[in-house]
Amino acid sequence: LGDPPEKFNWEVRNKKNKFFRFNNLTPKNFYKKHVKINLKNKVCLIHAPMSNKKMDELYTINFLGNVVGGSIIKYANVKINELKKAAVKSIKNNEAVWFGCDVGKMLHRELGVMDMDLFDYETLFNTEFNMNKGVRLEYGDSLMTHAMLFTGVDIKNGKPTKWRVENSWGNKSGDKGYYLMNDSWFNEYNYEVVIDKKYLSKKIIHLFNREPVELEPWDPMGALANIN
Repeated sequence: LGDPPEKFNWEVRNKKNKFFRFNNLTPKNFYKKHVKINLKNKVCLIHAPMSNKKMDELYTINFLGNVVGGSIIKYANVKINELKKAAVKSIKNNEAVWFGCDVGKMLHRELGVMDMDLFDYETLFNTEFNMNKGVRLEYGDSLMTHAMLFTGVDIKNGKPTKWRVENSWGNKSGDKGYYLMNDSWFNEYNYEVVIDKKYLSKKIIHLFNREPVELEPWDPMGALANIN
């Protein structure tokens, strides 16, 4: 395809449908003027309770990343409640939260519902499914398959009960593209969130100062980049 253009023109309409045109933008100028997000302050938290991974440890995936000379991707493996606490703080500050999960489990695409009690497989098949989150990851039963955004959360008695999710499958899926995730589903099938450091404890922030442990390219924590 050749070298990417050094400059480009951008046309856009704002929420009031007012038209704007910006000419001769460079990628850096576009980022500084229009994005206004300090990506250096964003970090990845994962919840991977597997036998080959420690909690409160920093990881990276060997060969993950597609930018020559770019920074390596680092994951802090922490308890699930740390992901929730950080996500709640971000949402309360009107900052949506990017997350990676497994949309192949307990999800109804038309209704836009993600709930651990959505389908009663145990009664239908007269059996129990006893694999926990870590075992499902280790045996290939689950992995990150899709990324979406948390845009809202319902809090009762100080704890999240359900999450508002913005998806990218069109407005005919869910409620005009928005889904409802039960907190139990978050526990079992949500694996990663991208969070601003200002919402994290000093303990978690300090994890990113460590030398990360390298994981193999086929590790389930690198699946989302491979699938997408």
